[in-house]
Amino acid sequence: MSQFLNRRDFLALGGALPFALPIVMGPLNALAQLQRTPNWNRTLILIELKGGNDGLNTIIPHGDPNYYRLRPRLGIPKHKVIQLTPQLGLHPSLSPLKSLWEGGNMAIVSGVGYPKPNLSHFRSIEIWDTASDSNKYLDQGWIAQVFADSKPPASLPADGVILGRDDAGPLYGPNLRTVSLRDPRKFLKQTRHLRPSSAPQANPSLAHILSVQNQLHQTAAKFREQNFEAANPGAAFPKHSLGKQLKTAAQLIASGLSLPVIKVSLGGFDTHANQAGTHARLLKQWAEAVTAFSKAMQSQGRWNDVMMMTYSEFGRRPVENGSRGTDHGTAAPHLILGGRVRGGFYGRQPSLTALQGKNLMHHVHFRQLYATAAQEWMGLPARSLGARPLGLIRG
Repeated sequence: MSQFLNRRDFLALGGALPFALPIVMGPLNALAQLQRTPNWNRTLILIELKGGNDGLNTIIPHGDPNYYRLRPRLGIPKHKVIQLTPQLGLHPSLSPLKSLWEGGNMAIVSGVGYPKPNLSHFRSIEIWDTASDSNKYLDQGWIAQVFADSKPPASLPADGVILGRDDAGPLYGPNLRTVSLRDPRKFLKQTRHLRPSSAPQANPSLAHILSVQNQLHQTAAKFREQNFEAANPGAAFPKHSLGKQLKTAAQLIASGLSLPVIKVSLGGFDTHANQAGTHARLLKQWAEAVTAFSKAMQSQGRWNDVMMMTYSEFGRRPVENGSRGTDHGTAAPHLILGGRVRGGFYGRQPSLTALQGKNLMHHVHFRQLYATAAQEWMGLPARSLGARPLGLIRG
């Protein structure tokens, strides 16, 4: 057997223990080469929009008549768009985010994708999770790769926490101390029965499982010490899944636990048919949860200590299909939010006439989002990414 658990083993263990301006790629610039001090007191909140979010109906090019030509039924009427510029605006369901935009705490990165895109859900999210090229296969998430070069202190309760779904994604790696916290109460209850073991094991696989058990015991002990379940999140949160996940994230931070990465997810974005209502509902949930979290962090005085970043396996095609939906596409916008974020537009809005096949051309490689998180936000070198950060973090 392998010395380390593979992805399927990890998920099985998690089920048994439920706790378980155009910018281009290129040589790292001066900003990326600066030796920064790691910021382990900061938290990166990864928000996965599962299924492939439709970027054109998220950040809407309402000033481009081609948008309405390509989407005669799905196009959001211009008078309903929350206009940010004469050309671009938010879907009306994202109205709660307007205050973050006006406060300069929301960056919109347009045209995010990668060369030779893959339109398979499974393969494309694997590319995003591992930061691989489209023709290469890597067995560790991009966070795991970054932390391999700059290991978080052992004094932290965990390197990362996964809320909601068990999929570790960017946090998947053999040496990462990652906790899947689908049900916090169940996690604390079941880990009460765990006991640390120091007995040497000749079987590498068993030794690894015991190591994971010891890590879970240590993490649970620190969670109990901080009494995170009793922590006041600092704001009222919506009752839907993403709202609950971000409420737990707010409680973890409010309790004083230092966690470098927290991953949350919202599913349902594979909108091949009857997209309008489904997409509007999902965007509303996303905006409500993110806004509640920002209010919680501000009330705690921690808004400068968190950075939220969205990602999704791909965008959707610019032309609507015959089922009042959209099919798998390529480039899409992504959002970065936080108290230290320099708000505004970054990248370049893809053309609706100069298409690559039937899809949008990307102008920002997704690795630049990751380089921004690793280098600018966490202060880590992130040589494995080989990408320029976007320059949107203050201090």
